[in-house]
Amino acid sequence: MVVDHVYSKHKKSFSTPWVQPGELTLEESANGGLGRHLGLFSTTFLIVGRIIGTGIFSTPSSITAGVGSVGAALMLWVLGLVLSYCGLMVWLEFGCMYPRSGGEKVYLEAVYRRPRFLATVVFAVQAILLGFTASGCIVFASNIVVASGRNPGEWEERGIAIAVIVFVTCVHTFTPKAGVWLMNVIGSIKVIILLFIVITGWVVLGGGVKSVPDPHASFRNSFAGSASSGNLYASALFKVLNSYAGWSNAAYVLNEVKRPVHTLKIAGPLGLGICSVLYLLANVAYFSAATPKEIAGSGITVASYFVGKVYGSTAKRVLSVFVALSALGNVLTITFAQSRVNQELAKEGVIPFGRFWAGTWPAGAPSAGLLLHFIPSFIVIVAIPFGDAFNFIVDVEGYPSSVLSAFVVVGLFILRWQFPDAPRPFKVWWPVAGFFLAGQLFLIVAPFLRPPNGKGDTSLPYWLYPIIGIVVLVSGVVYWFVWRKVLPKVGKYELVERKERLDDGTVFATFDKVKL
Repeated sequence: MVVDHVYSKHKKSFSTPWVQPGELTLEESANGGLGRHLGLFSTTFLIVGRIIGTGIFSTPSSITAGVGSVGAALMLWVLGLVLSYCGLMVWLEFGCMYPRSGGEKVYLEAVYRRPRFLATVVFAVQAILLGFTASGCIVFASNIVVASGRNPGEWEERGIAIAVIVFVTCVHTFTPKAGVWLMNVIGSIKVIILLFIVITGWVVLGGGVKSVPDPHASFRNSFAGSASSGNLYASALFKVLNSYAGWSNAAYVLNEVKRPVHTLKIAGPLGLGICSVLYLLANVAYFSAATPKEIAGSGITVASYFVGKVYGSTAKRVLSVFVALSALGNVLTITFAQSRVNQELAKEGVIPFGRFWAGTWPAGAPSAGLLLHFIPSFIVIVAIPFGDAFNFIVDVEGYPSSVLSAFVVVGLFILRWQFPDAPRPFKVWWPVAGFFLAGQLFLIVAPFLRPPNGKGDTSLPYWLYPIIGIVVLVSGVVYWFVWRKVLPKVGKYELVERKERLDDGTVFATFDKVKL
């Protein structure tokens, strides 16, 4: 098995009980599947492809509408960048200590070991129920509609979104190598698209576009009209952080990364750095060609609106195709990573029918994990009202993630206190971790602050998305309690763990019911 030198040097320390998250050893968790096939380039573009997706092309409109001014919107993008880098540093410390797939699942298991399986189950419920890619599919459909110049019905758009998730699931299931190649190609195209928008913004600011007579108008009195409600800033910050989301993407697939510690320490900062520079400059470009009011009213096709205003309707349609392609790439990378997380959860034995969900038939990819990802994505596309779908989905996804992220940071401090001499190939400066924790606490509390007129950024009650997020997390606790406490007591049995191995070498834990 290929491991980093720094990991091999401390192998004895890494085998101690405190460092063994979950039920499988590092070697057992990496067995089977496709093996270590992702190099530095693919790992970096796994991050870039996840970050650059729907957010930067879609959410600037709702962010601007929420906070009310250019200055406030740009400040939130900067704050989101700082918080994302702080979070990345925390995840790097954990990821280098535990170079295995699963991300937060692994880190929570390593710290919160009692009650047994509680952290794993709570994370599993959140990851399965909310780990969908519906928002990317919706943005793809919206931009394809713009490019076609048609005015289709809602169910026609839903049909396009469903076709996207079906296509992506099939590609990753039956041709996994082609899926990685496609992610890399589309990731490169995304960078080119953003560079085009940034350069166009420079041309506009230089006065080279006649259709924009005053490119500096939006930047005068840039904070005029700023919102004063913490709720609106929290909702907007959720969307900013969702746009940066993906800096942790490599942590979910480390079992498939060559030299995982070395690669993670380079790919993480590099991938986020590329995206952050392009994001900030792209926002400046948008405001150079349109007023805050125009941006706020452009909906989830803000990038196409920008290009249309500068170059005309034909260019608007062309860019809509590329933005749709970017959304497709986003769905590809999220699905790739999330299916690996689902498989890791199945291998821990906390999901019913673990043997099936841990399976890798027919081509070595976690096909059952891909199916488990497909099901909630399909349900959300079909069930959520399309008018509010994008904003509400982003909000619901973000809230429980902030809660779990807060627990991860607290866990970092607990682990340092309990095991100060444990080998740490990367160590984050503690004020950086503290600032990230403060940001997560704000995101946990602020959504309950009443916005002006009691209305949030969707037609649904402003407090609904954090409540749903909390219900999802609590349902994980309930599931664990019934599984580990209630059913064994009623059935008069105890759960005895054993490990099994699939034909390709994949190891998974299962539990036998032994009568008392």
